[in-house]
Order: sequence, then C-alpha cells, then structure tokens
Amino acid sequence: MGLIPIYTWTKGLHIMHKRKRSFMLNPWASGGLLLLCVILAMLFANLPFTKDIYHSILETELTINIANENFSIDLPNEMTVERFINDILMVVFFFSVGLEIKREIKYGELSSAKKAMLPVIAAFGGMVMPAIIYAFFNSGTLATSGWGIPTATDIAFAVAILSVFGNRVPTSLKIFLTALAIADDLGAILVVALFYGESVNILLLCIALVVIAIARILNHLGEKRMMFYLIPAIAVWFLFYYSGIHATMSGVVMAFMIPMESRYSRTYFNNRIKNYLTRITKYDACDDESAETFPNSMQRHCLRRISHVSSNTVGMSYRLEHKLSPWINFFIMPVFALANAGVVIPDISYLNIFQSSPELGSVSMGVFFGLLLGKPIGITLASFIAIKSGFGEMPDKATWKMLFAVACLGGIGFTMSIFIDTLSFSELQPEQTVQLRNLGKMAVLMGSLCSALLGSALIYVLSTIRLYKAKI
Repeated sequence: MGLIPIYTWTKGLHIMHKRKRSFMLNPWASGGLLLLCVILAMLFANLPFTKDIYHSILETELTINIANENFSIDLPNEMTVERFINDILMVVFFFSVGLEIKREIKYGELSSAKKAMLPVIAAFGGMVMPAIIYAFFNSGTLATSGWGIPTATDIAFAVAILSVFGNRVPTSLKIFLTALAIADDLGAILVVALFYGESVNILLLCIALVVIAIARILNHLGEKRMMFYLIPAIAVWFLFYYSGIHATMSGVVMAFMIPMESRYSRTYFNNRIKNYLTRITKYDACDDESAETFPNSMQRHCLRRISHVSSNTVGMSYRLEHKLSPWINFFIMPVFALANAGVVIPDISYLNIFQSSPELGSVSMGVFFGLLLGKPIGITLASFIAIKSGFGEMPDKATWKMLFAVACLGGIGFTMSIFIDTLSFSELQPEQTVQLRNLGKMAVLMGSLCSALLGSALIYVLSTIRLYKAKI
C-alpha cells in the first residue's frame, strides 16, 4: 500500500511535465504570457502600494567588481536593473532574432529572390507608411525622433493570433506574415543601428570590426567549437556598448558569424554511432556488478559520446536557436515586458491618444494610427504594387481581403516598438523624455491591442463568409 502514494505522486509529476511541455510548444503560449506581464507591469507601476517598489527595483544600481593588483572588471557605469534588461538580456533576444533571420535567408522563406520579394517589399511598405503617418502628426516638433516606434511588428503576438484561427487562414498567408515579420525585424534592427545610437567612437568601432572579422575568418576556416565565438561575442558587446552603437546590435552581428554547418558529417555520424552501439552490446558481458545492470560505467561513456556526436551533427546555429527559444519566450521577453510596459498614468486624461501640443506634437496619435492604419495600408499597398508589377506572387488560396486582414495583425508592434520607444527622445530634457516615452508606450499598447482586435475580427468574418459560401 505504501507504493501507491509514491506511484500517484510520480505519475502526477509526469503529467505536469507533459502539460508544461505541451503549453510551451503552443504558439499562443508566449504571447499569452507577454500579455499577462504587460497587465502586471501596468498594475505595478500605478497601484499605490506597488509603484514605489516597482520603480525602485528598476532603478537599483548593479555593481560587480572582479579585481586584483593587476586586473579588474567592472560593470559599465550606471548599470541599473532596467538597463541590464535592455542592454544585456535583450542582446540574447536580438541574437536569437539574428539566428532566425540568417536561417530564413539561407534556407527558408527569404532564401531566394522569388520567395523573399513579396514579404520584403510588404515589410518595407509596412515600415514606411507608419513613419509617414507619424511624421504627419509630429513633423517640426520635439517628438520627431520617435518616427521609428510604429514601424515594427511583433512576430510572437501576430503568429500566436493566427494559430488560434487554425485552417481559417490559408497556410500561405501564415508563411507570408511570418516571413514579413522576420524581414520587418531586420528592418527594425537597421533602424535602431542607424538612427538610435549615440555619437560613435571610431577607434572602438574599428576594434569591434576587427574582432568580428576574426570570428568570420574562423567560420570560413570551419571552426565549429562554441568557445571561439562566445569570447568574441562578449568582446564585441563591450566594444559596441562603449563605441556608441547600441549594444543589442552586437547580438545580431555575432548571430551571422555562427556556423550553420554541422561539425560532423553524416558518414562520420553513422560510423561513430554504429561503433558505440556495438561497444555498448559488447560491454554487457563486462559488467562486474550484475548482468542486469544497465548502463555500466563503460556503457555510460559510450552513451555520452553518442550524445556528443548527435549534438554536433546539428549545426551550432540550430542548436543555439533551439536552446535559447524557451529562455527568450518564457523569461527574457516577459521580464522585458515587466520592466518596460509599466507606464505611469497620473490621471485619466493620459489615456487620451488624441492629445497634442505645438511643442511636443502628438506621439500618441502618430504611434497609434501608424500601427492601426499605417501598417495594414503600407503592407497591402506594397504587396499590390509588387504583385501587379510582377515582382511578387499572390500567396496561394489568398484573397486581397484576407491579405488585408492578416496585414492588420502586422500592426501589433509591442516588443520592438517598445524597445525603440526606450531609445527615442534621448536628446530632450529628462522630464520631456520620460513624458514622451510613456505616451509612446501607451500608444504602442493601445495600437497593438486595436490592431489585434481589428485583424482578428476581419479574419473571423471573412473566413466565416468563405465557409458559409462553401456549404451552399
């Protein structure tokens, strides 16, 4: 009888583990967690008994000093919890994005001109139109530099919503939106690198380029051990941080240096695995303890070697992307949301996106309408021009109405838009910077929410009409 509770407890743990894995594999899981963290951040930033604690945690300074008589390492000056999240943790996010972009360029939806043309042109249109709308509301004001905020698309939320509709949306449009979001990420990365850095220290930048070149040479020579890329990656981060280029760009650059080719060939893999399996069978007779014991010490060595050979038969880029994915989706992005989505709302008028002033312009309207209208109009118009001019092909089984509905989901800016918002307006007075960034974040949240609702409603209505017509 004593074994029954143990069995029940063990079975319960097994079921919980399976459910956890099932939850983490769902496309909507990361988007749902992000949304929860946004809500929590808003509550923490505004509730009377949590707002002081919330902001004091983000403003807490971090100090690490490793030193002896001849050597010392310090964290960069003024490294707070918030800056640690935005300048260090987000490097991992951008590194993962870089790996994904590289994979798609080499083997995926951006691997050929024919495949890449439509989503790339659509992504370009989806970045230009929001910037134009933002400039319409803010040209000539202190808020002009925020034009990049509404130009980004959040792939996690957009794909999560599409997954909810299942086969109501043609697979070709799901691929189109995913490729568009990846191309959009590349565009947003270029925007951050070119327009949201500080004054550049040319000497440090040149040293960083030398380190990157060394990593590239190692890749070209066939080096596939991780330590030879990890050390340059850390060096490039420090050099970018102090050179004036935003440190997160180091993640993207180094991602393109990571080899995609496997360390071991298929022939080597087959030969080694066969050899180790033969040795495992042979070592059964060599077990000194019991004929039933498995694995014994020699067999464990073979199993470790099998694991090593199997792992290195997959390219480093794929291994890193796979291993980083749960950390990105279920730790780094939620933490980023908790740290950056906490907009302080002093009064109800702060929620009015139609407010503007001659000096500060209207960040709210520029961002909100840039996401809600600029994104779908820009994506659809650019796609129309590309298809009609012969540079692209209409996705299979798609209609213009459904393409526009899916394009509305491109207005979900969230992650990258908030990130660009945290870099904007740095040239202004501190109080003006905080005010405009908060207004921008609020507009990003409202614009993303409305884009998600509009896109979802249009997809549901159009797919319902299509299914109804199919039954008649």
